[in-house]
Amino acid sequence: MNLDRKQIVDYYTIIGGVPYYWKQLDKSKGLPQNIDNLFFKRNAVLREEFVKIYNSLFLHSEKHIALVKVLGEKRSGLTREEFVKNAGMADGGSISRMLEELELCGFVRSYNGFGKKTKDKIYQLSDFFSLFHLNFIENKKINDESFWTNNLNTPANNSWRGYAFEQVCLAHTAQIRRKLGIAGVTTYSFSWRSRNSEPAAQIDLVIDRNDRVINLCEMKYADSEYIITKEYEAVLRNKRAAFMNETKTRKSVHITFITTYGVKHNEYWGHIQSEATMDDLFAE
Repeated sequence: MNLDRKQIVDYYTIIGGVPYYWKQLDKSKGLPQNIDNLFFKRNAVLREEFVKIYNSLFLHSEKHIALVKVLGEKRSGLTREEFVKNAGMADGGSISRMLEELELCGFVRSYNGFGKKTKDKIYQLSDFFSLFHLNFIENKKINDESFWTNNLNTPANNSWRGYAFEQVCLAHTAQIRRKLGIAGVTTYSFSWRSRNSEPAAQIDLVIDRNDRVINLCEMKYADSEYIITKEYEAVLRNKRAAFMNETKTRKSVHITFITTYGVKHNEYWGHIQSEATMDDLFAE
């Protein structure tokens, strides 16, 4: 298939890197038509794939699916304690075991929040196929066989695409580090949530470096250069200030933007110390 890099990313956010799914694509059709054929047409080949995947991997798959569905509703992730509360399961070793199994199979990622102990690690759904299914297939009574074609620019679709692009970035932190020129520097990647700032601040990717610099990464999906407005510049300054105040870090704190086509260098761009683009995610 003759695809540009944005089309590759767009497909990847839906079907991940599974060769069998890619083989189902028809090169004579565009992305919207292919997604309709795979998921929304009558007897679509991947319509029931979600349950099949988990049934093929886990003996008691209904419990694993339950955990995945809880994670699908909490995009920022959950700690184990929050899992117990949200999943409605008994607080026992089985939850830890199932989370470990999901992580080993590549459905879930875990990481420590900035400054948090290992026991407070955060779990996040990272499997692109599962994310797409839970957002657009699960419990949806869709009779439109051209659903994806007809809903390309809806608020729900745009919100999901932004979140899915964040997940692509989180899956390519090695490439981001290389673009920033710190491939040889020891780093630790975290997420961070403010406890005290108003409005609340959240940073999905914090790169803590041994050279006494911390990168606060903003990840934005756009169809052209991303434009920072006056209002959004204030949001960025609030995030940086909240992070510095609450963590008490003595390191230099840089704001890094990771976008599809770069950031427009307007009058509100000055607080950005570094950038990476979609093309950088393809580096080997």
